[in-house]
Amino acid sequence: MPIYTESLSLLTDLYELTMAYGYWKRGFASKEAVFHLFFRKKPFNGTFAIAAGLQSVLDYLKDFQYTPSDLSYLATLEGADGQPLFETAFLDYLGALRFCCDIDAMPEGTPVFPLEPLIRVQGPIIQAQLLESLLLNVINFQSLIATKAARICYAAGTDPVVEFGLRRAQGIDGALSASRGSYIGGATATSNVLAGKLFGMPVKGTHAHSWIMTFEDEEEAFLTWAEVMPNNVIFLVDTYNSIEGTKKAIKVGKQLREKNIEMSGIRLDSGDLTYLSIEIRKLLDESGFEHVQIMASNELDEYIIQDLKRQGAKINIWGVGTNLVTGKDQPALDGVYKLSALRDSPSDLWCYKIKISEQPIKITTPGILQVRRFQGREGYTSDMIYDISNTCEEPQDLLIPVMRDGKVVYTSPPLDQIRAKTIRELSLFHPAIRRFLHPQPYLVELESSLHDLKLSMIKEATYESTSHR
Repeated sequence: MPIYTESLSLLTDLYELTMAYGYWKRGFASKEAVFHLFFRKKPFNGTFAIAAGLQSVLDYLKDFQYTPSDLSYLATLEGADGQPLFETAFLDYLGALRFCCDIDAMPEGTPVFPLEPLIRVQGPIIQAQLLESLLLNVINFQSLIATKAARICYAAGTDPVVEFGLRRAQGIDGALSASRGSYIGGATATSNVLAGKLFGMPVKGTHAHSWIMTFEDEEEAFLTWAEVMPNNVIFLVDTYNSIEGTKKAIKVGKQLREKNIEMSGIRLDSGDLTYLSIEIRKLLDESGFEHVQIMASNELDEYIIQDLKRQGAKINIWGVGTNLVTGKDQPALDGVYKLSALRDSPSDLWCYKIKISEQPIKITTPGILQVRRFQGREGYTSDMIYDISNTCEEPQDLLIPVMRDGKVVYTSPPLDQIRAKTIRELSLFHPAIRRFLHPQPYLVELESSLHDLKLSMIKEATYESTSHR
């Protein structure tokens, strides 16, 4: 379900429009370009990221246009001389623009590694350039959060993880995108009701400390809650004292059984979660509430969850908020969008492009790229990045067509299927790549001829640079 009804064509950096104007002004509108979106650094000191955000991109691009309101605003922009920044004829060009790019992308839920293209865009250079900021904004953030969620869910093992981050997220869109990315990464539900409506995600939640504090004592608060929500009886027990709160919850739970209502859970939001969960588990089991689950929240992340489990904490459900929806220890994925090929028209040969840098990681790979994933008996073994002119497509090629001539040709699976894909795909990699401390690197290499081409272009560009000094 699309989130926005207004045109988002101006959700871009100004330099995308000024470059588009420059291309138009110099007669480059018919030039065809290829851009790739990829990230350079391994997020969260791990090895992989989870591709996410593609459906949001397609929802945006299927109605890509510059509205009269967009064009009227652009007409008001001025240059340093006080004159209009853009000619009227260029604005007319934008108004008549029909999006016609081809886009190939990794399906959401695909594990991806540094320097592998998540998206390849081919089409008129003006159009391909104008997509840069939007693609990076959507793909970077949702992939970052999906990756964080995958790490948290790995720490939780078979225990459910519920995303609780709405109130700490960066604005409305940040909250919705984070909820979506969290579910793709493996979370079982969200507290964000709007995300549930828009994306078809399960929603979970009970009550806060304010509910308990509204009543004279906890016992009354618990009993009243069960009366109004008999099918959602999870009690928050740490408002005053977690152990005493649990004892009162058990007392209420016994009363509820006489009415055929079962207490289903206890939630802890503070204190020593290991000690408290162990003691609470004992109290519950001794009182005949072996089935009651213990849920914990309180600034959790993958490291804390892993440590709590190692300590023997008796927690069954994990509510994770701030550290998940903000990607707190790495608030941005360093995705980039780089030109790699150019030609004057579809009938001409491609001219491959490369960006050189004193930092080796910032040297781009030329060509029209695809990624092939190899699988052995025990799972995935390595990836190869290659130029599509050198070999034919195979089932394990990761970039698939999602748009042709500006039309969507890919049907995104339901979100629960994307989540299942994430879980399934990650299970096919060696567990060592998911370690938090010193994870095992995963092999990603350039196909030999592409590797040789890249080296020769680096040498040529370096020689030309030094020969002109």
